[in-house]
Amino acid sequence: MFAYIIETLSNWFEAAERRRREAYLAASADIVQLEQRIRSLEKNGYSL
Repeated sequence: MFAYIIETLSNWFEAAERRRREAYLAASADIVQLEQRIRSLEKNGYSL
């Protein structure tokens, strides 16, 4: 039971992080800014 709760919370946090990352990328004004944001995420990780 405890493992199920941990797994469910983990999945929820991962989905929330994915939605934040996608919103960050979607807010790009143009393709150049999008590419810069993608490179930044790949190099530095994601933090807003």
